[in-house]
Amino acid sequence: MSTPASSPIRIDDSTPASALAIAAHPDDVEFQCGATLARWAAAGCVVHHLICTDGAKGTWDVNADTEALIARRRDEQRAAARALGATGEVRFLDRVDGELEADLANRSAVARIIRELRPAVVFGHDPWRRWRLHPDHRNAGFLAVDGVVAARDPHFFPEHGIAHHRPDRLLLFESEEPDVAVDVTGFADAKVAALLAHVSQFETTMEISDEADATEQAAFAARIGAELAEAGEPVGLSAAELFRQIDLG
Repeated sequence: MSTPASSPIRIDDSTPASALAIAAHPDDVEFQCGATLARWAAAGCVVHHLICTDGAKGTWDVNADTEALIARRRDEQRAAARALGATGEVRFLDRVDGELEADLANRSAVARIIRELRPAVVFGHDPWRRWRLHPDHRNAGFLAVDGVVAARDPHFFPEHGIAHHRPDRLLLFESEEPDVAVDVTGFADAKVAALLAHVSQFETTMEISDEADATEQAAFAARIGAELAEAGEPVGLSAAELFRQIDLG
């Protein structure tokens, strides 16, 4: 996870009172900011999840029962949140996997949830990442960004009947030019445990077998640990997760 020289990175050791991670699919949060959320949760931060799609296409089995998969992935996401130590809510927009749109109706739905949960920090996919293949990641990123803008100003969606809410920070993961590092030393195990709660995704996204034994799981944990170490190396940390902070002014 190399970082461009043009993007100086500062280490952020603060812990917010609450955080909301907005992602396209179940398991995206854990891959991209799981260790950060585990660190913050351990320090008392109330951690919430918002998953935009139902995850129905998260299998290579052409004969899969996709309705059963949707239910299974919801349960896995809740288990993953518990593994991180999250004490907040796990919300689902339940849009069809692969068909998420960054439209006005979805923007309203995301803004409403931000107003209801009132997080100090919002996480989302970086929608401006170049050559991004998956449309759900791109559109979930725009929904996070646009949802924050709508939630913070009182004249957007007044029909919500909920007071507007301005988060303190918006942090984008998967950014090509991160400028914030969170020291996650000691929280790799929590990230791995949360990822391994997504059992249905072992083959499709984690590159381990569906019946992964202890050896395979240990190799997966080593891979995650190596990624965190690589992210931390440029800023002198043993392990880090990197984000782009967006000015909310």
